[in-house]
Amino acid sequence: MTTPPPGTPAPVPAPSTAVAAVAVPRGGFAAGLRAVRVVWHRELLRFSSDRLRVLTALIQPLLFVFVLGTGLGSLTRGVPGVDFKTFVYPGALAMSVLFTAVFSAGSIVWDREFGFLREMLVAPVSRTALVIGKCLGGATTATAQGVIVLALAGLVGVPYDPLLLLTLLGEMALLAFTLTCFGVMMAARITTFQAFMGLTQMLLMPLFFTSGALFPLSGLPGWLAFVTRVNPLTYAVDPIRRAVFAHLDIGARARAAYAPGVTWGSHHVPVWLEVSIVAVCGVVMLVVASWEFRQAD
Repeated sequence: MTTPPPGTPAPVPAPSTAVAAVAVPRGGFAAGLRAVRVVWHRELLRFSSDRLRVLTALIQPLLFVFVLGTGLGSLTRGVPGVDFKTFVYPGALAMSVLFTAVFSAGSIVWDREFGFLREMLVAPVSRTALVIGKCLGGATTATAQGVIVLALAGLVGVPYDPLLLLTLLGEMALLAFTLTCFGVMMAARITTFQAFMGLTQMLLMPLFFTSGALFPLSGLPGWLAFVTRVNPLTYAVDPIRRAVFAHLDIGARARAAYAPGVTWGSHHVPVWLEVSIVAVCGVVMLVVASWEFRQAD
């Protein structure tokens, strides 16, 4: 081996060609659950940090109960023993869940506009898990919003019965999940928030006003009776109202007038079937939303 002469600089070693290993999380059920939890937690953080959103979402239900309920109650004769505010209250519960659930799904459009959605879609997790996390997060925040309105039950003559409160909480949670799936399904293909808002306003208001939230389902004209029966939201509002009126100390005449239930011809639809219809609609829309996200670029 030849010794270099004195003063010769030391040779520079050749750069290493080794490539650093990149750790990619493994897929599977555990990774899917983690993705669901992360997206769900993100929705809770967004909801809890936006206090203005919580307050504004309460305005419409309170207006319907205390302003519309009081005003219409003074104009209509009604049935003795029942305050019209009590009748409107179940519809206000549904309204508080309705708008919060659908608008929480609208954050998908914001995420798409600002590029965050693309980062989520390229993550090494199932897109179905992302959709489930989004729907569960929206359902949780919408149910929490409904609980605030539920706390006002005593002001409209609804008792704080534990069984009633648990029943209403479960029905609101199911409605919130179905409506969030509906919102995610719509938001999956919409590129601007303005378009999403326009579409939701065009769909939500007719769904709400034809669900029987503001009027009894009996004695309606034929065309309106048909519209209420094909409206899926009807089968979410009616169980809430029937649960409320089942715990009121009123006569059979008042209960039949204000909470007659849904009928298909001469058949009286039971509550379990109404709840099943809402649940099936939620699952179907969840599947459609998952398919749309799997097709997204």
